[in-house]
Amino acid sequence: MTSSDGGAVNDADGAAVRTSSDTEQPVLLVIADSLAYYGPKGGLPADHPRIWPSLVAKELGWRVELVARIGWTSRDAWWAITQDPRVWAAVPQAGAVVFAVGGMDSLPSPLPTALREQLRYIRPPALRRVVRSGYQWLQPRLSKLGRPVALPPKLSVEYLESCRDALAAIRPDLPVIGTYPSVHRCDAYARVHTGRAPAVRALEAWSTEKAVPMVDLAAAVRENVFSDRANPDGIHWGWDAHEEVAAAMIDAIKNVRRAAAPAESEIG
Repeated sequence: MTSSDGGAVNDADGAAVRTSSDTEQPVLLVIADSLAYYGPKGGLPADHPRIWPSLVAKELGWRVELVARIGWTSRDAWWAITQDPRVWAAVPQAGAVVFAVGGMDSLPSPLPTALREQLRYIRPPALRRVVRSGYQWLQPRLSKLGRPVALPPKLSVEYLESCRDALAAIRPDLPVIGTYPSVHRCDAYARVHTGRAPAVRALEAWSTEKAVPMVDLAAAVRENVFSDRANPDGIHWGWDAHEEVAAAMIDAIKNVRRAAAPAESEIG
């Protein structure tokens, strides 16, 4: 990734935002899993007005660049940072970056993640369907063990820190927001989430050490997830959860940018 030269504008909180032109909107860069773009009935386009990244961008007067995929972990966030040209293009204009990954990391994955990811490549199709059916039969039954998780907390934090460090090398002024894992009641994971507490502890330590503001997704969505307004899959959210996450994220972004504004003024 490389930084491009450009002008600067001030947002509502008085913090400078680099842009390629004085008229271009700041970008909210969100690197996420499917929780960012699934609603109560399934997956939605990245520009759907009711998903939380869109709500945050609208409130801030920014535009959103959502780089996300179902099942993404913190490792996938690192691959996106280093390999996705959409991320490279967004960073010079970004007003903030949100790492909305980590929930998948903490879910039970008794069968290797690599096995799940390779199922799509099995040929012929008839064999693929048999293997997939076997995987789907085993996953909820073995998930009752609660371990191993998809990505151990230590590795999750290492990948997130690599992402933060890479961005800081290019844009040391760029605010980065992290997230604590959501909650679920998903039968595919036997409604087990014993990996969440260790993940939260590791993320708390990272947040403290690197001064990364965090948004607790569980606190924002718990009531919705355990209601009949959530997605019936038991893991994705309804609209009021998206609104709660957006409100928490807006507060976090405004707070971190407001805190940075005096320092930028002194430098200026």
